[in-house]
Amino acid sequence: MSRTKTGVVRRQKHKAILAANSGYRGANHKLYKRAHEAFLHAVSYAYIGRKLRKRDMRKLWITRINAALKTLDLAKQYSRFINQLKKAAIVIDRKMLADLAVNDFATFKNIVELAEKSS
Repeated sequence: MSRTKTGVVRRQKHKAILAANSGYRGANHKLYKRAHEAFLHAVSYAYIGRKLRKRDMRKLWITRINAALKTLDLAKQYSRFINQLKKAAIVIDRKMLADLAVNDFATFKNIVELAEKSS
């Protein structure tokens, strides 16, 4: 049986990794071994970053809702407001609440009043 070498396949793989690292500094875009290590790190950081972005956005929405509640009433707290929404069976997510608080404050105020009335 004849021996098969990975000449073409290996070259294609190396070129793909080096092309993916085209903007990297130093040897990370020139040498395959360093480029491959940098690529693996970058992929893992990107995966983690996608998870962290969701967490950060939720924090931002909660902060915006809380700030809008503070402008309505000094005694208003975010946690109590969310509890009132659940008791009132108002199903609206934090992203939409934050958007209303920033862009359409009158509607946000109506939702707060509805939540207060039902509890």
